[in-house]
Amino acid sequence: MSDFWYDLEPFLQQGTLGLVNGAFYAILSLGLAVIFGMLNVVNFAHGAQFMLGAFVAWMLLNWAGIGYWGALILAPLVVGLLGVVIERTMIARLYKLDHLYGLLLTFGLALIIEGTMRNAFGSSGLPYQVPEAFRIPPVDLGYMLMPAYRFWIVVVSLIVCLGTWYAIEKTKLGSYLRAAVENPKLVQAFGINVPLMMTATYGAGVALAAFAGVLAAPVYSVNPAMGANFIIIVFAVVVIGGMGSILGSIVTGYILGVIEGFTRVYYPEASATVVFVIMAIVLLVRPTGLFGRA
Repeated sequence: MSDFWYDLEPFLQQGTLGLVNGAFYAILSLGLAVIFGMLNVVNFAHGAQFMLGAFVAWMLLNWAGIGYWGALILAPLVVGLLGVVIERTMIARLYKLDHLYGLLLTFGLALIIEGTMRNAFGSSGLPYQVPEAFRIPPVDLGYMLMPAYRFWIVVVSLIVCLGTWYAIEKTKLGSYLRAAVENPKLVQAFGINVPLMMTATYGAGVALAAFAGVLAAPVYSVNPAMGANFIIIVFAVVVIGGMGSILGSIVTGYILGVIEGFTRVYYPEASATVVFVIMAIVLLVRPTGLFGRA
């Protein structure tokens, strides 16, 4: 029995560490799914907006003396407001056009944002310390000692993801959003400001990316390329879960993070590509994704 437990421990440890990556995949893919599902826009700037959240947190700390807890609120608001400006001035003009136009626009925006931050701060990473509240002994899970901050990431991401899903699927505001996607003219006839709802939805999706960026700042070095490192995998997560599926993005994000962790135990060389192999298999079997609608 002890030998079995000894063999199982690395499997559980890597799976748990994969859950931390899965937490980031879930939040980021959730923001993408909200924007695509509600606005029909493929937001390729999502990774850059995630990176901006981390940089705004760093700026708040080093320039204004505002720590992590304040940044968790202020950084998503600042980046979300930037998203509102982008939606009003550019993206709102593309709703009736093919998806390709939105993808090309947001891809260009991602390059501009990343280039601007690279020129301003350089390519090397900037340090952001773990908040003092989490500089405590690791959490004992029985099979490993998990740093308290990583445990916090998993918990808070789950709360945010489930809260967003509930707001969209189970509340009156969410029903208005879904109705506006299906028939905007009818919803507007009832006196609901549909353009304002669209703007707020894009801003909220961008704010989710920035929130994930603040969470990531103490774990990864704050640098202009951090969004690019995530966005390709996150798009794969959204495709596997089903484009526009809120629940699909959340569930798939966590599952793929864990699978990625397990792969590091048995075949480390494949850990960087396992997500894309799964995506190819899912698209062959179910082109709409696991939770997508035909």
